[in-house]
Amino acid sequence: MRMELSDVTLDVEVSGEGPAVLLVHGFPDSHELWRHQIPALNAAGFRTIAPTLRGYGGSDRPEGGPEAYHPAKHVGDMLELLARLDVDRCHVVGHDWGSGVAQGLAQFAAERVASLTVMSVGDISVVLGPDGWQERQRMWHMTMFQFEGLAEEWLSRDDFANLRQMLTGHADLDEVLEPLRAPGALTAALNIYRAALPMEVQLGVPPTPAVFTVPVMGVWSTDDRFLTERQMTAMAARVPGRWRYERVEDAGHWLQLDQPERVNDLLLSFLKENG
Repeated sequence: MRMELSDVTLDVEVSGEGPAVLLVHGFPDSHELWRHQIPALNAAGFRTIAPTLRGYGGSDRPEGGPEAYHPAKHVGDMLELLARLDVDRCHVVGHDWGSGVAQGLAQFAAERVASLTVMSVGDISVVLGPDGWQERQRMWHMTMFQFEGLAEEWLSRDDFANLRQMLTGHADLDEVLEPLRAPGALTAALNIYRAALPMEVQLGVPPTPAVFTVPVMGVWSTDDRFLTERQMTAMAARVPGRWRYERVEDAGHWLQLDQPERVNDLLLSFLKENG
């Protein structure tokens, strides 16, 4: 369905009945990332809300440069979306950049969040910290993405050959690349990096880690090429209450596609614990 918000229209899949679960994807995906989780959650008695973020897939790509795609804008979209759907409180699940958006929701609107599940991306301050060299080596693309124009040309060259290599292991590679062919689509998809992690942030003092008052589960996969286990387990220090960590074996960065049954079991277990 198309959901018209104040300054953007999002492509959103809403299904099921029961307690609400907001599923937030990251780069370069859409709500299709959650296609294996949605039926399982619906069958277990949960209502799922899976938006495609602004700048991605079939959702609008607002003008205004990187600031139009700042994570705060995405958090605002999620809050407005929940309000339009009459959802006062929900479980929030985020993957990749969606984890950052989910963390923003839990930080600034904790009263709206029943639980938080972060997948792949945990404590970004570890990556940006003085001892984050191992993390920076894996996430070199964060810096490369800052060079507007050059990044787009390099990534899309020869039918996206370089981006294809970067996304090796994505089960839906051709499907996620297709929307990026539209004029301005690749720039819109990259703009969240440019707004949230400009060079002055990457090279400056690491941000003060947020503290989360809601129950949190961190999920990391052993074959993730971009993110270390350390940046996920570091989340424990940010959760004074209920913290749970789960390690998914034999799965790459897109663990919900690689090991859907394992991910479904973890989500259902955690959501029912914190229902």
